[in-house]
Amino acid sequence: MQKYSVSIRGHATSISLEPEFWAVLCVLATAQNRPVAQLIAEIDTDRSKTFGGLSSAIRLYILAEMQKQLSQKSN
Repeated sequence: MQKYSVSIRGHATSISLEPEFWAVLCVLATAQNRPVAQLIAEIDTDRSKTFGGLSSAIRLYILAEMQKQLSQKSN
């Protein structure tokens, strides 16, 4: 587990994630042609619909993206 510092909508915060999750998050942000902080801000906004912290929301977002990609490959 590592802490990563980011600025979300002008607010400094830190996120505790496993390096592997951080690496995938960076790949997803690059694939979407946007900064990691912007992707995290979107995940943060969307998590208001669910319970849990930002780190958990990021992990769930990554899981959903991976499931979506696997589903597209199997079709």
